[in-house]
Amino acid sequence: MKYDHLTEVLVKILDERPLDAVDVLEDISRDVKRSRYVDKQSTLRDLRGQSPAETLAEQQRALFDRQEEHEQEDELVEPALPNLSEVGFYLEQLGVGLGREELQRVFLSLKQLVETHALPRCRFWGKILGTENSYIVAEAEYREGEEDEEHSAEEGFEERDNEEKEDTEITAARLIKKFFTGRLDAPIESFPPFPGNEANYLRAQIARISGGTQVSPKGFYHFKEEEGNEEDEVTQDTYEADPEFEGLPAVKLSESLSAWVHHTQHILEQGRCTWVNLTSKAEEQNEEGEEEREEESEEAEPELGPPLLTPLSQDIELFNTPPWTLKMSSSLTPEHAVAFVRSNLWPGAYAYATGKKFENVYIGWGLKYTGEGYSPPVPPPPQREYPSGPEITEDGDPSVEEEQDLKDALEEQEAAKEEDEEEEDEDEDD
Repeated sequence: MKYDHLTEVLVKILDERPLDAVDVLEDISRDVKRSRYVDKQSTLRDLRGQSPAETLAEQQRALFDRQEEHEQEDELVEPALPNLSEVGFYLEQLGVGLGREELQRVFLSLKQLVETHALPRCRFWGKILGTENSYIVAEAEYREGEEDEEHSAEEGFEERDNEEKEDTEITAARLIKKFFTGRLDAPIESFPPFPGNEANYLRAQIARISGGTQVSPKGFYHFKEEEGNEEDEVTQDTYEADPEFEGLPAVKLSESLSAWVHHTQHILEQGRCTWVNLTSKAEEQNEEGEEEREEESEEAEPELGPPLLTPLSQDIELFNTPPWTLKMSSSLTPEHAVAFVRSNLWPGAYAYATGKKFENVYIGWGLKYTGEGYSPPVPPPPQREYPSGPEITEDGDPSVEEEQDLKDALEEQEAAKEEDEEEEDEDEDD
């Protein structure tokens, strides 16, 4: 090895012929060694861009950070969040759900939402699928008194305009059918035109789905009784959980729609849950109102929907399709089975009940069932050919010889006819 190195050094000196070869001998030897050990293939890797999985993990890392524990107030008896692990277990029995991994991330997101806004109650409403992204929807309640009760006159008018706009959006959402893209600011291009973007359309569809598919076992809720009333009249507008509810067996819940009831208000054709005489409101704003218009507004009949806690058996069929389907998670062990009901008008809406527990969830495209798609009718079978025979078969064209023979025969017939006529004339003369 040393001999080879010395040979390369001498060859380099002879080739370059430096003037001070003795002085730069060490430098030449160092250059020869460096040229021999050139790193032709580096073992260091170039820095690559962050993958989508790493970006998602970076965004979700905050969900796993343990925050400081906050002292719970004495008034919060029930936990703010439901046990999503238990809900996911029951949803697996129905064959629906998000999967354990995604459901755990949803639970951590809801936990962060509750801690950030100090919500007394929050639940997983469902997931609305989109062509680009999907929406995870949470249903929450605010504490009493947190919302501002005092509004200025201008804020009141703005609030009224917003309410009317929401009513218009809900009524317009019934006339269109559009897939969600997953972008809240995406425009809605439809006919008839929709007054808003995808965020408004999403809000309208969530309200429609909740109004038609939020159900519970019969007896879980009961109407509140007014205090201070001698007759103990029951109000039909508000309800509360019945502490004496013992639950219904799964077999009964899976056999009769009367065992399930609606516990959300029906959305009227007006786009509201409570009917409002818009004609009278318009006349009140008009200072030059006439008595005739007031009489007409009084004659307007209020629109009424089905009352709260109405059984599912009273729901109307649509496109000859029953609105609900009842099933059990297992018929082999009914004592441990979960009874559930599935909406056929809003595919993706489910409600299950077991013991004293029940839950509603929606996982779908956010579109209502509008009947089977149009299929063109099958063309009729081809007609049979008419039977051919000598009576209807067309004769072939005659040849020249046949035409000449026919012509000669006709001439002979004419000549014979003329002779007969002449003979008859002669006999008459005699």
